[in-house]
Amino acid sequence: MADSLVLRQFAPRDASAMRQLVLAGLGDHFGFIDETMNPDLDDITGTYHEAGSYVVIAEARGEIVGCGILIEETPKTGRLVRMSVRSDQRGKGLGKQLVRSLLDEARTRGQKQVVCETTEDWEDAKALYRSCGFTEIGQWGGDTHFSIDLG
Repeated sequence: MADSLVLRQFAPRDASAMRQLVLAGLGDHFGFIDETMNPDLDDITGTYHEAGSYVVIAEARGEIVGCGILIEETPKTGRLVRMSVRSDQRGKGLGKQLVRSLLDEARTRGQKQVVCETTEDWEDAKALYRSCGFTEIGQWGGDTHFSIDLG
């Protein structure tokens, strides 16, 4: 698998598969999927790609197995959203590769800080962000919030 993995930028043709991947990950964690709580996934191309966000796709053997998005919160601060790795690919370092790619893009864009959040009980996601150098900055609204200084 490792030798066939490609990280690349999102293309509009990826929207449906990316939507399914993210929803499946949410379903894995929460046990159900409420699609009404995820309207951004109905138009990934317009909401993120065409809006200037950096959308990275992990592809293996022609299938999308991971994704993540860097949005601009301010000119100097980026935010990671919609991080997801297909269930059979978790625990293999793919999440770290995706985060590193997004942090590299943040540096390229001149961002000095990147933030993200996940639900308080999503231990795997919290461990991923910590392993990538993020620091927990607090818990509120049912979420754990993280930040990393890019210098």
